[in-house]
Amino acid sequence: AAVGGITETDVNLAIASKGVIIGFNARADAVARKLAESNGVDIRYHNIIYDAVDEVKAALSGMLTPDKKEEITGLVEIRQVFLVSKVGAIAGCMVLDGVVRRNSRVRLLRDNVVVWTGELDSLKRFKDDVKEVKGGFECGLSLKNNNDIQEGDQLEIFEVTEVARTL
Repeated sequence: AAVGGITETDVNLAIASKGVIIGFNARADAVARKLAESNGVDIRYHNIIYDAVDEVKAALSGMLTPDKKEEITGLVEIRQVFLVSKVGAIAGCMVLDGVVRRNSRVRLLRDNVVVWTGELDSLKRFKDDVKEVKGGFECGLSLKNNNDIQEGDQLEIFEVTEVARTL
């Protein structure tokens, strides 16, 4: 908190803010060391400024929330809708582009306007459950908690990944 050695005041500030003390070419006096030890405050000593800066950068980078990056992986056209009792609406589809994976997120487009965003409930080729269907192939799928699908609707398939942010 100040220039000079690490004092009892610095340790009390670190206790109150649940912080860490970083000393550059400075040491804690005996009272401050004992207080820090009894309260679990970490005191880190550095003689090289770059090491101190790198440690602060690493600590701050860990506090940043990750960025969410969205990548569109496929486009599907609904060609036919089947209403099945106890299941709901099943869409008979053609994968126009990319790939559809079972765990992907989905945007339902009607006349190029997003009307719903959610997840796939099931993905099938003929009667078999599959993990993915590639472009140019037909598939059957259902949407989780949504039965409002029509012939001609499109599904934009996307995945969201988290990317660590840096300073």
